[in-house]
Amino acid sequence: MIEDVTGAIEITQRIEAPPEIVFAYLTDSARFTRWMGVSAELDARPGGRYRIDVDGVHIAAGEYQQVEPPHRLVMSWGWDGHPTVPPGSTTVEITLTPERGATLLRLRHLGLPNEGERRTHTDGWSQYTGRLREVAGGTEAGHAG
Repeated sequence: MIEDVTGAIEITQRIEAPPEIVFAYLTDSARFTRWMGVSAELDARPGGRYRIDVDGVHIAAGEYQQVEPPHRLVMSWGWDGHPTVPPGSTTVEITLTPERGATLLRLRHLGLPNEGERRTHTDGWSQYTGRLREVAGGTEAGHAG
């Protein structure tokens, strides 16, 4: 299978928790907002939609395409009102791999339209997956908003 990785970025984090715990932080609305956003409505099933109020201004929205607990999530991604990355216009793929009592999280964001968006999303995902590492690993990161 040939995969189009145009506009792709990749972030990895080692999280000191098993994949089941990390997966719960990716799919449960209350846990999700401990590392990203001020509110989140997540319907984590294939075809289910999500809406994340990241900071009171920026709203991420899309649809879950694949949900394979506790190892993989694939969802469309975009921002309400955004001219170049509207809801559902890109794809986020998260894989969780057990690694010596911890989890290796790999987040790939595909289809970002330009270098500026790749840079912005790399910075954002690095920040938020770092918070996820702290929260899921048992070190509270403070409010994620």
